[in-house]
Amino acid sequence: MIQVREPTQPPAAAGGDPACGTITPLDDVTITLTHAEREAAGDVFAASARALKDRPLDDEELLTEAGFAGLRLPRRVLEALGRFRRHGNDAGALLLRNMPVDLAPPATPADGFLPHWNDLPVATFAQLAVASTVGDVIAYADEKLGRIVQDVTPVEGAERRQENSGTVYLELHTEDGFHPSKPDFITLLCIRPDHERTARTVVGAAARALPLLSRRTAAVLREPRFRLRVSSSFGDGSGDLLTGPLPVLSGTAAVPDLLADFHAMDALDEEAGAALEELRSAFLATLRGGVLEVGDLLVVDNRTAIHGRSQFAARFDGTDRWLRRCFAVTDIRSSRAARPAGSRVCRPLRDIGLFSPGPLITPRIEDPACTGS
Repeated sequence: MIQVREPTQPPAAAGGDPACGTITPLDDVTITLTHAEREAAGDVFAASARALKDRPLDDEELLTEAGFAGLRLPRRVLEALGRFRRHGNDAGALLLRNMPVDLAPPATPADGFLPHWNDLPVATFAQLAVASTVGDVIAYADEKLGRIVQDVTPVEGAERRQENSGTVYLELHTEDGFHPSKPDFITLLCIRPDHERTARTVVGAAARALPLLSRRTAAVLREPRFRLRVSSSFGDGSGDLLTGPLPVLSGTAAVPDLLADFHAMDALDEEAGAALEELRSAFLATLRGGVLEVGDLLVVDNRTAIHGRSQFAARFDGTDRWLRRCFAVTDIRSSRAARPAGSRVCRPLRDIGLFSPGPLITPRIEDPACTGS
């Protein structure tokens, strides 16, 4: 196999980490709630959370309530989310600002796990409401203990990992692209930004990158000449599993679907490897995004865009960067064979049995000499 190079000096068009380059902001796809709108929605979410505080998040009544609570968001927000679900946009993302969150959040979880969702009741229901508007909430038993809403925080000792627990540059990727029921949408809600405001969440949209490719490269990317390794963040040791050969691009030429991971994707031949590198360069030239602040909720179209994050410094003192993550799919029924009855959490990959063991080609922990990851 031809492996994609390690992201030791990752991006921006000028080279290096995206934090050192020019990243176009998402202003044209940003909606900012007014103070009154935020307060009104926050009251609704708080009331729903209080009524269901003893329920697990993987509970149909709770998730149904979150969906109804979301209908109290401003109409312009609901319309934008509906359009984004149906048609996407050229940015591959939608940013909601000034969303209601809890006024006094607890310390950033050192191990990446908030003890109970109702330690952040307003933020949890706000995120579930938005995720339920663009799709049906879904989660994975292998990842973050199957939690419906997950905590993305730096974990001491894991700084150099290509996982959500790291602090080095997180390479551009389709979220859980190896999974047969991968999310269609990712929601990321900022509870606490990093201290220096250097952690830039970046999105690469197919609509902007693909026009930069040669015709031959675009054709190669549509052929099943690539394989994905299962993420090491899937905690049961699934990292030795590989998908079968698959294409990077699928769907129509006008509105293609995208599946890419520049850390975990391997090309099966030299030409495919060159095509993957050309695609990576196109994305690095067209990145968008910025630093997420408290109450920013980013929705990424995981069907047509990839995302990553620039490196940042962590203090591990309870005040570090903290995002919460929740996934949604447009058709929850299609994953019914992979989930226990009545649950939104997919069974472990090894139980699903769709993957073949394979060697780990790229190290999961970067060499200490690397400046990125």
